[in-house]
Amino acid sequence: MQKTKELYAGKAKSVYLTDDPDTLLLEFRDDTSAFDGKKVEQLENKGAVNNQFNAFIMQKLADAGIATHFVERLDAQRCLVRRLDMVPLECVVRNRAAGSLCRRLGVEEGVELNPPTFELFLKDDELGDPMVNDSHAETFGWSNSQQIAEMKKQTFAVNEVLKKLFADAGMILVDYKLEFGLYRGEILLGDEFSPDGCRIWDADTLEKMDKDRFRQGLGSVIEFYREVGKRLGIEFENC
Repeated sequence: MQKTKELYAGKAKSVYLTDDPDTLLLEFRDDTSAFDGKKVEQLENKGAVNNQFNAFIMQKLADAGIATHFVERLDAQRCLVRRLDMVPLECVVRNRAAGSLCRRLGVEEGVELNPPTFELFLKDDELGDPMVNDSHAETFGWSNSQQIAEMKKQTFAVNEVLKKLFADAGMILVDYKLEFGLYRGEILLGDEFSPDGCRIWDADTLEKMDKDRFRQGLGSVIEFYREVGKRLGIEFENC
């Protein structure tokens, strides 16, 4: 697949057009950022680790019948994905209290949430990705009720698959965010899944094994990303 010009450069990934109008090339870079880009560093091998991690998770979701934009991993840092018309919302499921939920509601970190919560956030860095609701999404044309219902359904379906996957490997899937888009009229998962976009704790010690290690200056970020992958059964190649 031949890449052409860059379509979009995010904080940690770049998206390129290809010679096929229905597919895009997604490149995982070593860039790492937090706090809406206020903290930025390069972490060696991060792109390759996240690319392999994501490919593994996408296959698990496909095996469970969950449709995604993922097509195939091409090399160390690149994969091929379907081109979607993205919905500008982030869908967040929380199995344990952490992060902004604790700050907003005064909930103690680590409290188990039963049932898990579902939240919507507007994807807008300048506004700080504010929390919104279904009514906002419909009124401002970001999405409609049918699409929101489908995104919520798929987000919880992902939770059923991955919560067990991580639990069987001695880890807690605390929370995660997903983005969706339209492909030929169908809502598909259009996001990566790696320790960059979720929270993962060791089930016994509650040690943080995700991007919070970078946010909170805990160190050994990529080492813990690899450890998460190894527990899940990923055999990392050359990283």
